[in-house]
Amino acid sequence: MGSEAENAVRELLAAHPVMARDLPPFEPAGAPAEPRALFAAWLAEAADAGVPDAGAVTLSTTDGDGLPDARIVALRDVDPDGRWVFASDADSPKGRQLAAVPAAAMTFYWPAQGRQVRVRGPVERASAEVAAREFLSRSPLSRAAGLVARQSEPLTSADDFGRALAEARRRVEADPEEVAPGHTVWRLRADAVEFWQGEKGRGHVRLRYDRGAGGDPGGWSHTLLWP
Repeated sequence: MGSEAENAVRELLAAHPVMARDLPPFEPAGAPAEPRALFAAWLAEAADAGVPDAGAVTLSTTDGDGLPDARIVALRDVDPDGRWVFASDADSPKGRQLAAVPAAAMTFYWPAQGRQVRVRGPVERASAEVAAREFLSRSPLSRAAGLVARQSEPLTSADDFGRALAEARRRVEADPEEVAPGHTVWRLRADAVEFWQGEKGRGHVRLRYDRGAGGDPGGWSHTLLWP
């Protein structure tokens, strides 16, 4: 049975090769001087193409044993200083990992365009005031989910979660200004940002931006990479 399942997976993957379709061109010679502008353009094109959850990103962190960990989070902003912004509970696994090792990587993938964007750098924690504003900008349902907290803890019964969520919704209705105490906004200050454009003939295009061009800590340089 194990061998049959292994063959089935292999055959399914072989029957559906990646990037085997027409994809948009990318001419790096016309790329802007800094990555935020190019990211905004690619994000808009993904959204216009109907890519679901275009702002979803894989966030990779490191645990206390040096092992990588990854999950999908929602991107909240890319600010003018080149910081990719996301939020989490401080006591979640990713919150604890970032407190111990304040660095991370992000990976976006937009299949309609065959595009990846890779971001990496140190992570800083925003002020409590910033976190409160971000929390209160969310929908009532999202705020209620944030008030439940206990992320990744063992759950004995789905009914327990249902009751906790119902109670959190009542709290939001009673006090719309309540903020989850552990809610935290994190900012990944990108040191490197790579844009990857797939091509069905495997002529992929990779363009990497690096911070610190010409000794300016806020400046950027960019270079092509072998695919």
